[in-house]
Amino acid sequence: MFDIKSFFKREVEKELINVDDYIFMPERVEMELEGGLLNCVLNSDGRVDIFYSKQGVTEVSSASRKHPFTAFETELYHGVYDDVINDLIKEVDKIIDGSSKYFSRSKILPFTAALSQSPVDKNKF
Repeated sequence: MFDIKSFFKREVEKELINVDDYIFMPERVEMELEGGLLNCVLNSDGRVDIFYSKQGVTEVSSASRKHPFTAFETELYHGVYDDVINDLIKEVDKIIDGSSKYFSRSKILPFTAALSQSPVDKNKF
């Protein structure tokens, strides 16, 4: 899914702070948060990727580095990316709380046949 809001936000941030002039040491910070797993990744190009997974549902968002001269963990501790994290948690919870009118957990989905019509000949390999 293409997140237009994140795209425009990233482009505006690039204009405010030109992180393209810097090369960052990649970093990764993981933590458990509200029953899920949060991964914050600083890439060498200054892009920050944030992943949130809970009950098999994962949402991802990206942001540009906000303060290139501040340690990445310090940015996280001061809540620089909290708005992005809150949006991810809301989206994951919305998916988990939703239900389909076509599928339900009480129904057992039938096992479907393989896509190929002919059986595989083991002697060919």
